[in-house]
Amino acid sequence: MAIEQIKMPQLGESVTEGTISKWLVSVGDKVNKYDPLAEVMTDKVNAEIPSSFDGVIKELIAGEGDTLAVGEIILTIEVGGANTDEAQDKENFHTEEKQPAGTVGANVESPTVVEEGNKARFSPAVLKISQENGIDLTQVKGTGAGGRITRKDLTKLIESGNIPKAGAKPTVSPSSGGQAAPAAPAAPTAPAAPVSKPAPAAPVNVPVAAGDIEIPVTGIRKAIAANMLRSKHEAPHAWTMMEVDVTNLVEYRNSLKDEFKQKEGFNLTFFAFFVKAVAQALKEYPQINSMWAGDKIIQKKEINLNIAVATEDALYVPVIRNADEKTIKGIAREITELAAKVRKGQLKSEDMQGGTFTVNNTGSFGSVQSMGIINYPQAAILQVESIVKRPVVVNNGMIAVRDMVNLCMSLDHRVLDGLVCGRFLQRVKEILENTSKSTTSIY
Repeated sequence: MAIEQIKMPQLGESVTEGTISKWLVSVGDKVNKYDPLAEVMTDKVNAEIPSSFDGVIKELIAGEGDTLAVGEIILTIEVGGANTDEAQDKENFHTEEKQPAGTVGANVESPTVVEEGNKARFSPAVLKISQENGIDLTQVKGTGAGGRITRKDLTKLIESGNIPKAGAKPTVSPSSGGQAAPAAPAAPTAPAAPVSKPAPAAPVNVPVAAGDIEIPVTGIRKAIAANMLRSKHEAPHAWTMMEVDVTNLVEYRNSLKDEFKQKEGFNLTFFAFFVKAVAQALKEYPQINSMWAGDKIIQKKEINLNIAVATEDALYVPVIRNADEKTIKGIAREITELAAKVRKGQLKSEDMQGGTFTVNNTGSFGSVQSMGIINYPQAAILQVESIVKRPVVVNNGMIAVRDMVNLCMSLDHRVLDGLVCGRFLQRVKEILENTSKSTTSIY
């Protein structure tokens, strides 16, 4: 019999951690390979973690609601014999270790601790917390599998106020409430890996009065908050807006929508026209379709557009792949299918991966002007606002009622400058204002 480990997988590009929302197994349960073990939430997707082995659940390392870094152990499983996945798992771990910092899509955190003989290796998350609080990890007794030190262990130590400093003799065990524990052999720590995520914010003491309602923060809301904070913390946001006369587009779409719905079985939305125009402009201005990667900028070849789809308590950004190669009809179909997946809880991790630019349909709830937070690590996001009728000065100084829309673009000023973004928006404006029955085919 052998004990194998199941670790937190990477469920999307730039995803560095996941939250266990629900365990689907208990200690002692017999599972088959590929059986679902847990439901996990990230800022990008909800997914199930499958078993890599046939065996019996030995220990659940994390609890429901716990957030773990990619590569951290979530449970152990007892298997009857050698498993070919073991070698692959070890190979994946060493591959993650060697992946250079700054690589797009690289894992930011590795397994919390792995024992190899007398050598202990700690995750960057644990090292970061220990360095920020002056904790000597050689004096900490971990409560995780194999004595590993977890972030929860360090949090308990910090809360207790009994922080072991370098040179002190007793070893502190988080599970003993900060009391001294038997000394353990000193283990060398690995140098801290660069961690680009901002340090967690200190708890805020907000007075609660009678009648106030305390709403627990869900795992997915925490994940969204962390990703938004990271984007605002790292990317210097700039913002620009342009108004577009879409009167001809509105007339064209309205003349087609009923016949299209009857023929195709799904709606021809205004948003499909905007997504197509953005994809076309990105092809002409590929600098916009870029990502910041520390010491370089990665200009992506494929134009894969994230679209924002909201539920009652979360926002998802599934991807329309190769949007520049699709017709308006094809884009409208994908918008409908992806939105349905989100609202039915059927979105898969692969539906969220590979996005290069985000288009957000803020106009769907009546917004006319907004400033979006960039979908990290992309370089820009475009908000498509509500189409409204306004009096506009047209040819020869005449005033006419026109259908107008604001396009609001947030950009990462490390990657993009105002000139190229202005030209990009001008091109999107030109495409939309020249969309009509005589110039544009939806097929």
